[in-house]
Amino acid sequence: MDIIETDLRDVKVLIPKVFGDSRGFFMETFRENTFKEQVADFCFVQDNHSKSNQGVLRGLHYQIQQPQGKLVRVISGEVFDVAVDIRIGSPDFGKWAGAVLSEENKKMFWVPPGFAHGFYVMSKKAEFIYKCTDYYAPEYEKSILWNDSAIGIEWPLVEGQAPLLSSKDEKGVLLENAEVFV
Repeated sequence: MDIIETDLRDVKVLIPKVFGDSRGFFMETFRENTFKEQVADFCFVQDNHSKSNQGVLRGLHYQIQQPQGKLVRVISGEVFDVAVDIRIGSPDFGKWAGAVLSEENKKMFWVPPGFAHGFYVMSKKAEFIYKCTDYYAPEYEKSILWNDSAIGIEWPLVEGQAPLLSSKDEKGVLLENAEVFV
């Protein structure tokens, strides 16, 4: 597996080795010892799977207690995945990194605890799976506004159309008003 650094400390792109022929392919998507040695020393406790239509934007989400690190990948379609550093005192506070994840490129994205996370569906549909380092706790979930100009994420919006958001994400707050990690 190749590990690629991003512009943010601790956020990484993982590219598995894919072995394929006319019958199909095989790839190893996770190996605990390699992950702990080359990426981060965390254990995963929950796996999630979501399916979304083109134009859906989910995020920017985080849990202020029970923060979750996420190892994310796309098994069908294509998304633009984003991590935003919201750790006060970090030299990268308020900065973002993004990666296109797709069924074709098979890349994975590591979003550590202490980061807000979101993704935007670029293809007609996408299926997104991710491993989490802590359990989902809706009572601690927060949402930062996807288009906060102070963060300045360059979302690849299909035909420039506004994304489809949940009511929770429509009510996201600006980073300057968000509860963040100290």
